[in-house]
Amino acid sequence: MARGERVVRMSVEQPLWRALTAYRVLTLGYAVLLACLRRDQYERLWVAVAFLAVLAVWTLATLPRVANAASCTKRFLGIDLAVALAGILLTPLADFQAQQEDGTTLPSIWTAGAVLAFALKGGWRWAAFASTLVAAANIVERGEPSRDTIHNVLLVWVASIAIGYVVEVARASERTLARALEIEAATRERERLARDIHDSVLQVLAMVQRRGTALGGEAAELGRMAGEQEIALRTLVSSGLVPGVRVSEDAGEGAVVRLPDPGEAEDPEPSEADLRTLLAPHAGARVSFAEPGAPVLMAPGAARELAAAVSAALDNVRAHAGAGARAWILVEDEPDEVIVTVRDDGPGIPEGRLDQAEGEGRLGVALSIRGRLRDLGGTAELISVPGQGTEVELKVPKVSRGKAGKVR
Repeated sequence: MARGERVVRMSVEQPLWRALTAYRVLTLGYAVLLACLRRDQYERLWVAVAFLAVLAVWTLATLPRVANAASCTKRFLGIDLAVALAGILLTPLADFQAQQEDGTTLPSIWTAGAVLAFALKGGWRWAAFASTLVAAANIVERGEPSRDTIHNVLLVWVASIAIGYVVEVARASERTLARALEIEAATRERERLARDIHDSVLQVLAMVQRRGTALGGEAAELGRMAGEQEIALRTLVSSGLVPGVRVSEDAGEGAVVRLPDPGEAEDPEPSEADLRTLLAPHAGARVSFAEPGAPVLMAPGAARELAAAVSAALDNVRAHAGAGARAWILVEDEPDEVIVTVRDDGPGIPEGRLDQAEGEGRLGVALSIRGRLRDLGGTAELISVPGQGTEVELKVPKVSRGKAGKVR
């Protein structure tokens, strides 16, 4: 799916429209069958035949009209209800005995389908309006209220209003769900941007501040300005996204691009990537890299996110463990998950320091590491003992629930 393509979700009320379509066809057949069985009782059989013929043509020709709420217009609903009311009022003309006994009307239970269409389209108020007109037509057809007539009228009235109310609740729930999904998507987008800014711009500003302070003189003033910009940028990242930009998942780390237009073509990417090739560049004089002999295949998006989390962990080693600290990267390809461990021999992290850093807006571990792993459906566990170094264990399941999709 193209990045700009909108995701179309089926309405929660759509199954009700399909059920109404089937109901109208089945009740049409029932009305015709009932008329055939009672044909000897009609004083004017031609009236019944003519109405049922019109009813059959109308029902079959308007099936697309009851496919969804958009196609079911007010004009259609009005004509549909008029057909049902006409059938009820024509019943005594075709069968005079129907007025003396509690006989069925020409449209029979097909009438309920017309009322239910009002309920699905406009909710319980529309249903109450339509069922009231049907009740009035039934009383006129009978000449006076009877027990069975009142019973049938109340049954249609209550059922249609109940369904209309259910439809209104379903629509409200669907709007709430859509809004929640939008908020979740915006939150994840903000976190992705925050992670990439932390991994690139904020790291550079922090380095300039440290080096400038150490050099002194004019460099110290430059370092002070870099520190101020770092604080301002952290505040911006914590507050939200800059409109119109987002982090590209296909570009390199730290790249920020414009939002593509809908339908914009994208270059296809490989279905799998070897995690080892993304982690190998970290190996060096002070970083040891231990990898399996076979490729560690993952979905490209998941592999990039996991590699970015490892990079963030190594940035923390360089920033906080000291210039002479060593680090080790261990990759394990298990049957159900991929495990990457980053360990250093630095002084460790004092108890409570991570919570204090998050409170100050320094979200390196929270966003760059834990946030990435959470999006992949994995976990990030940090173990640190003062004086004995720090170990970060990153676990990603082979089937990820995040946007990166299936890991293997």
